[in-house]
Amino acid sequence: MDTVKAGEPAPDFALAEDGGAEGATLSRLRGRAVVVYFYPKDNTPGCTAEARDFSCVMDEFDKAEVHVIGISPDTVRSHVKFRDKHELKVRLASDEDTTIARAYGVWVQKQMYGRTFMGVERATFLIDREGRVARIWRNVRVPGHVDDVLAAVRSLQ
Repeated sequence: MDTVKAGEPAPDFALAEDGGAEGATLSRLRGRAVVVYFYPKDNTPGCTAEARDFSCVMDEFDKAEVHVIGISPDTVRSHVKFRDKHELKVRLASDEDTTIARAYGVWVQKQMYGRTFMGVERATFLIDREGRVARIWRNVRVPGHVDDVLAAVRSLQ
């Protein structure tokens, strides 16, 4: 499994998203910083809290001219329901075949209740205006995480 490292070019992606006509394409966003956060599943407690936290400060990310994209293996339809149910402002992209999760090194073996399975590691990548990974947060704990990401975004400016 490849693991993306800070300072390296971020793997490009083109993913369907929750209502975006052209979808989420990293290379189209070149010239603006991008926060890409990977999360395991729509409508689960931690993932909902994280999406809400990002949504609550989207105005701050917008002021900093930073795009925020949440990526999970859920379908676009699931993302639309998730977004609408929780009134989310963050863009949600669908990586159903986990190609992008694998490219970023967040499709990992996990263990829960004695069961081993493959799943998405909660992780966030801050990508600078040139398309390089500026900062990585792995095994994210949701409380306070968005504040850390926003502080890192502000330090890029």
